[in-house]
Amino acid sequence: MTPDSVMSLGRHAMEITLLISAPLLLVALAIGLIVSIFQAATQINETTLSFIPKLVGIFVTLIIAGPWMLSILGDYMREVFMGIAIVSG
Repeated sequence: MTPDSVMSLGRHAMEITLLISAPLLLVALAIGLIVSIFQAATQINETTLSFIPKLVGIFVTLIIAGPWMLSILGDYMREVFMGIAIVSG
């Protein structure tokens, strides 16, 4: 393997990681923002208040986006294994 192919493989792995984690992180960010606005408006300063809504939101996001995430990961792993087969001969 050439250094260029290794760098390309690493870059693609980071892109896939960002693509897979983006829905979960965006949902957690949005729920955290909504809960913090609610806490500021009502002056409730409970640190554990955002835990349950984030947990439920991430769970729902995994149910909705899970098949898409698995298909992306499956395609990537298929590509990696095909690349290993090509390199090894």
